[in-house]
Amino acid sequence: MAAFPLPGLIRLALPLAAAILFAGAALAQAPELPETVPVPALNQSQSAQEAPPADVPVPKPRPADAPKPDQPATDKLNQQKSDQHKEARPEPPAIAPTPGEKPAEAEPPPTVPKPPEKPAQAQEKEIPPDPRSASVPQEKMPEEELACRGRLKSMGIDFEERKAEHDAAVGCSVPYPIALKTLGKSLDISPETELNCRMAEATARFAADIIQPAAKAEFGAELKSIGQASAFVCRHRNGGGKLSEHAFGNALDIASFTLSNGRRIDVGPVPPEKDAKFLNAVRKAACGPFKTVLGPGSDADHSLHLHLDLAPRRNGGTFCQ
Repeated sequence: MAAFPLPGLIRLALPLAAAILFAGAALAQAPELPETVPVPALNQSQSAQEAPPADVPVPKPRPADAPKPDQPATDKLNQQKSDQHKEARPEPPAIAPTPGEKPAEAEPPPTVPKPPEKPAQAQEKEIPPDPRSASVPQEKMPEEELACRGRLKSMGIDFEERKAEHDAAVGCSVPYPIALKTLGKSLDISPETELNCRMAEATARFAADIIQPAAKAEFGAELKSIGQASAFVCRHRNGGGKLSEHAFGNALDIASFTLSNGRRIDVGPVPPEKDAKFLNAVRKAACGPFKTVLGPGSDADHSLHLHLDLAPRRNGGTFCQ
């Protein structure tokens, strides 16, 4: 065995000693390991696995009103007021009451009763039929009709005979109508006018005896022509119900008057002052020769004409508006 010199041994021993000291220090700092590592048991229930170790202390619940260690005194006071306010509120019932169920709506009857219908002929029963509706021409013209035509001819009135007018459904009837072409030798009527003979004669006499003198007095001119708006028309009154006098050729509507100097006077609600004076005189004088006189102001249907008729009235009375 070869001998090492002392200085060489010392140089080898110093590093070795340093390594041993370093290892010893590291072993001293390492944690101790248990001798045996516990292995969880197989098929153990979840509750058993999640249960905390028996030796772990469970903290006690903290009182609700205990102040935090670092909470200021003012925060504690506010918390106490809040708790008192909460205690003052009534607690809701554990089970809210169920609202009463809405009663089932009554089902409508299968058929709604209808009000009794008014009989179709009720209106006709209230108003008796006009006896003139049954008038029809006879084989021979009555004497009164012949006499009327004779008077018209003596007055120089131009007229023509017309076929009988009769509508059984409505009730219109003019057994012996005539068409007036003129109202005298120098007095026209336009357009041609279909009336019964009695109404035609009354119109011609009224024009000659009343209208002509009034025109001369007010305007200094003769009456040349009368403009008519309606004569025979098979219809009821504008208000309904009874038949109109026009349905019997017993009415005439006059809309205007034309003078020999060319002046025309129209019937209306607001005529010029001079025309109004003439129209008022004619209208007033018509109440007597005619049984009904209507015009502007009486109703809307007569605002633009004078209505004249020979409606039969009790005790021969008149109706003038």
